[in-house]
Amino acid sequence: MVFWVFGYGSLIWKAGFEYDDRRVCFIKGYRRVFYQGSTDHRGTPEYPGRTVTLEPAEGEICVSSFYNPNAHTTSNVYLYENLIGFSIICFLFKKTPLLKSICFPDCNGWGVAYKVSKEEDEQIALTYLEVREKQYDKKAYLDVYAEPIATTPVISGVMVYIASPDKKLNRNYLGPASVEEIAKQIIHAEGPSGPNREYLFQLEQALLQMGCEDKHVMDLANEVRRILSEKELTVS
Repeated sequence: MVFWVFGYGSLIWKAGFEYDDRRVCFIKGYRRVFYQGSTDHRGTPEYPGRTVTLEPAEGEICVSSFYNPNAHTTSNVYLYENLIGFSIICFLFKKTPLLKSICFPDCNGWGVAYKVSKEEDEQIALTYLEVREKQYDKKAYLDVYAEPIATTPVISGVMVYIASPDKKLNRNYLGPASVEEIAKQIIHAEGPSGPNREYLFQLEQALLQMGCEDKHVMDLANEVRRILSEKELTVS
């Protein structure tokens, strides 16, 4: 039996297990947020770090860009998800001769799905993931899509680890806060897997390499860089 798991955080750049296929894809109706506390990887019980989880976000507006070779322009297509799928609602044109990569700036449901085919490899992967993702209290089985306008999933029943906001089940859930507050927490947190800021920057880079500009992630990364830069100026 084939096993699929979807990663939207560190699993994007570090699987940690053997797999047969890796696909960039996205899930609908969720958004990635730095609301989960980390006391085992990127922080400690005294100074928890922050990692990403998914929260429901029906009707999120997504923006995609594509290259039009005939008009020599880049078109930003604003899409929204409704009961009948994605609908194009407007175009904005910007003169540019070339688009180096396809970007979906506000589509923060993008991630990577890993396929594990062999039963032995599946058991090894699951054992590893259960330890790695132990602070994520919920497993969901979701459909993933290959294109923003797709109405048919490319893979169904993909396992996803999610940290729920239920404090009774998930005592490490930190929840929403201002960009500045989250950034300061990320700067000061460090755990066995390394500094929390390293996790943030690696996630930002991994998403950009996929052609995805996640506003929440990029806003936090920019705020962390700003604070660190100010600290350096103060010291010097």
